Amino acid sequence: MLKNSGNHSPHKAHILIVDDEPAILSMLQRAMKTAGHNCTAAQDGKSALALLSNTPVDVVITDINMPEMSGIELATKILTHFSADVIVMTGQAREYQYDEIINIGASDFVEKPFSIQEIILRVQRVLRERRLKEDAKNSHSELKEAYVDSIHRLVMASEFKDEDTGDHIIRIGDYSSLISRKLNQSDQFIETIGFAAPMHDVGKIGIPDKILLKPGKLTTDEFNIVKRHTLIGAKLLSLSKSRILQMAEEIALSHHEKFNGKGYPKGLSGETIPLSGRIVAIADTFDALISKRPYKDPYPPEMINDIIRREKGAHFDPDITDIFLENFDAFVKIRNESGLLDPINLEEFKLSERDQIRIQT
Repeated sequence: MLKNSGNHSPHKAHILIVDDEPAILSMLQRAMKTAGHNCTAAQDGKSALALLSNTPVDVVITDINMPEMSGIELATKILTHFSADVIVMTGQAREYQYDEIINIGASDFVEKPFSIQEIILRVQRVLRERRLKEDAKNSHSELKEAYVDSIHRLVMASEFKDEDTGDHIIRIGDYSSLISRKLNQSDQFIETIGFAAPMHDVGKIGIPDKILLKPGKLTTDEFNIVKRHTLIGAKLLSLSKSRILQMAEEIALSHHEKFNGKGYPKGLSGETIPLSGRIVAIADTFDALISKRPYKDPYPPEMINDIIRREKGAHFDPDITDIFLENFDAFVKIRNESGLLDPINLEEFKLSERDQIRIQT
């Protein structure tokens, strides 16, 4: 939708009058100016749309019966492409049902002849409702920002134990959103996973630092303790009514499952692993490999590409792996946006002590 929001001050708004009768245009212009509003006039729908494309307008008052483009057609175009509210007026109300006009999205309907006071009151009501909607939208946006910020601050408490910075949690959300978009998921799913994926490892807050920060290979007992972070995270995020936290619980529990059933904590396989978990599994592995960890240096992108390719159908969902590899450069770009990677000489690169046996991320 085109941004066409006018002055939302209760004292001054921009009103566009559309009518093919000059006398009506003149009368309504005087009335709107008397009420303290800015006012512009157009004698047909085409002229009105041209004005809307170049001028911020709050409310359009349009006649129904006009040549070339009817008021109904004009109102439909306005409500589809602009943010202005529409009041429809006509002298032949019987030709149109009130619900037909309201159902296209018009804010009000007035029948000719009408008094000046009536049209002023109707415009004031529409402007008041417009301001209330805008205030509610702004309040919702502020609450959403505060909500997401609070989540990120909580997640940072666990990530600071295992990451050089908090950038990791932001990247996981970006990777996961990109994969979801390439998988043609809904806008709601893409938005939700973008907020939920950063919470995948929140359960690490319950794992001792001496294990998380250990530079060498973990013992079997230590690795079993690390595995518990999936259960701890799911528990911390459980019983929420928020769709974001519900998906975050799902991800925390399932992002270390493997497509072949050899992951943890439940040994799920194939599509019994939630889609969100299958997406974050590859996003988290990529970021772990390409980033510095307490037990390893960053892996070269060429090696990461090969590792993920070999894990297709084993660790990772085959379809998601294909999407990932087709867009590999885009994922590297996201990683570089939080700091360029240092060049790595493949000939001199050595696997970490942990990864000499297997890659644990």
